Order: sequence, then structure tokens, then C-alpha cells
Amino acid sequence: MATVNLEVSDGVGTIRLDRPPMNALNIGMQDLLRELAREATERDDVRAVILYGGEKVFAAGADIKEMREMDHAAMVVRSGALQEAFTAVARIPKPVVAAITGYALGGGCELTLCADYRIAADNAKLGQPEILLGLIPGAGGTQRLARLVGPSRAKDLIFTGRQIRAAEALAIGLVDRVVPAAEVYEEAHAWAAKLAQGPALALRAAKESVDAGLETDLETGLTIERTWFAGLFATEDRERGMRSFVEDGPGKATFL
Repeated sequence: MATVNLEVSDGVGTIRLDRPPMNALNIGMQDLLRELAREATERDDVRAVILYGGEKVFAAGADIKEMREMDHAAMVVRSGALQEAFTAVARIPKPVVAAITGYALGGGCELTLCADYRIAADNAKLGQPEILLGLIPGAGGTQRLARLVGPSRAKDLIFTGRQIRAAEALAIGLVDRVVPAAEVYEEAHAWAAKLAQGPALALRAAKESVDAGLETDLETGLTIERTWFAGLFATEDRERGMRSFVEDGPGKATFL
């Protein structure tokens, strides 16, 4: 059986981690993540994406037994593929929400950082414990975590390797909402389903403008924004949205 699957329904694609009991992210899962992220990117019937590990656990980290057998030369080669897999998820040009249950540690936490929005169960635990193995995060944790919560908070989590509960994760901005564990996927699906009905090109423009702008200076970021803004005036969605606003009032437009 595949350890990562893409299930699509009503415009929402769920990338489901499925390697019991802890969804340890081995090489096979990493490669499947990359493939399915690209598939979700290319499929027109996928308009929003959920990252989900199941009811009990999101992902408790990398497969340490597998990693222990790798030497420096092997990891020089593999680390690039590891980052490419996570970057493929981060670059899905559609809204992406992580539905976090149980543990999201190490690579699991790094995968949640690739989402645009994070909904966590009230019993979730997150962290970057790589330092306890004599390592540092290698799937984007030192970079995406610092950009999300700030460098000092990121360093605290990375230096100590400690796990934090959902309430603290919410307080520092590592997650965006905390809900009862039984409601995590339902809430994530509601978020994704609503956006799946939105203007796809405008959502892509918004995501790429924010993400690209964060990687550059303000002037360049404003240029990116301006280019996308003007470009959207050539789209059917823009015509639909403005026509609906004028004829029916705000918030009533339907998009293809």
C-alpha cells in the first residue's frame, strides 16, 4: 500500500500520510510527497489541499532507523531530495491547510510549516527535536520556522528540542487555530472547501505574492504584487467578481 495518498472530492485534495503507527517519514514517503504535491499542483479538480496524518498522529518525524544507516556521502545526496519534497508541498500554488493531530515532530513539524494555515488538535504536540540526535532540522525547519515565529522563538525550539502543546503553539504563531481533536479534519476541510469555491487565479496570485515577497526586499515585493494585480484584470474571474459586486452586492460572486 502507498504510504502517502491523494484523495480528491469536491475540489479539495487531501494528501494523507498513512504509515502506521507514527507516520515516520522515510525515503519512500518523502518521494511520494513530492510526486503528490506536483500532482495536486497540476490537477484542475484540486483547488485547495489538506495535509493530514489521520486521527491519532500527524507525523512523529523522520525514520531514525533508516537515517542511522546513512553516512555523510549518502546524506549529501539525500538531503537535497528531502528538501525538494517539502519545497514541492510549499510551492503548491493553491491554498494548503495542515490538519494536525497528535505528534508533529521533526519532519512532521517541518511539513506543517509548508502549509498556508495550520489547524491543530487540542492534544497536539509540536517540536523540532533533531538537536537531541546531534543534528539540526534538515527539511526547512531552520528557515521556515524562523520566518513564521521569529528567530528567537525558533532558536528556542531548535536549541532545546522541546515539545510544545497546542496552546503554546497557538500563542507563538506556530499554529493558527486549536480545536477539539475530533474536529480537526472537519475544520480543515471546511476551510479548504470554502477556498476551493474561490477565484483560483487570484488565490494563486495572493499566495505567490506573499511568499515571494517575504524572500525579498519591499520594493521588489511591491513589484511582484503590482504585476499580479494588473495581470488579474485579464481574467474571467475578475470580470465575474466585479460584475457580481455591481449587480448583486459584495460577496455573492461564483467562480468556475
